[in-house]
Amino acid sequence: RWFTHFYVVSVLWNGFLLIQLFQAEFLRGSLPSWIQHVHHALGRDSQSEDTGNEHFSALLVLLLLWLHSCRRLAECLWTSVFSNGVIHIVQYCFGLGYYIAVGSTVLCQVPTNIRNGKELSVQICWYHIVGVTMYIWASLHQHRCLVILANLRKSKSGKVVSLSHSVPFGDWFERVSCPHYFAELLIYISMAIMLGFHNVTWWCVVMYVLLNQALAAVLCHEFYQKNFSSYPKHRKAFIPFV
Repeated sequence: RWFTHFYVVSVLWNGFLLIQLFQAEFLRGSLPSWIQHVHHALGRDSQSEDTGNEHFSALLVLLLLWLHSCRRLAECLWTSVFSNGVIHIVQYCFGLGYYIAVGSTVLCQVPTNIRNGKELSVQICWYHIVGVTMYIWASLHQHRCLVILANLRKSKSGKVVSLSHSVPFGDWFERVSCPHYFAELLIYISMAIMLGFHNVTWWCVVMYVLLNQALAAVLCHEFYQKNFSSYPKHRKAFIPFV
């Protein structure tokens, strides 16, 4: 349940960054000076090559990252049924920092000078369409899997009747133990696609998500196998067939 705080921070912070970038792109404004200083500190050269696609891709990714945070916040508040588990203070602080850093990382993919007063030329490319399609597909499945998990602790009337763990079935649970983690990875990959495949910085973010979610999935998979003797043997921990 403490993950709810992460998404509150993400919605507020990434929503703020989205507004700033939108104003700079479409209203010919400029990013606040302190954001430009952060850009400079992170090595983003304001005189670097300036392309319209780069700007539109960053704006699109930041929008979808914010929408992802909004959905996850709504699921934490109204869908998920949490047990009495706790989180380590270091992990909690890191989580808060992560959702601040990840939005800033997207913003740093465009030069600080934005468009030099020129109007943004929006050109939708094939990789934008592929990325958005993959994002929607993965988001839908992640939501379905979270609903399945929540329903394990509810009666048919929707009342919470238990906080114990049960074996989930349906949707991607038929293939892996933690499909919601796998969907999270696909969401971040879809954003890498929307940035044109070649953005090394975002692929580093994808690698972090891969390692983080894989570790959590393996621990959950081992928990299921240890506590449920009849747990389906064909299920993998994280990635189908792997």
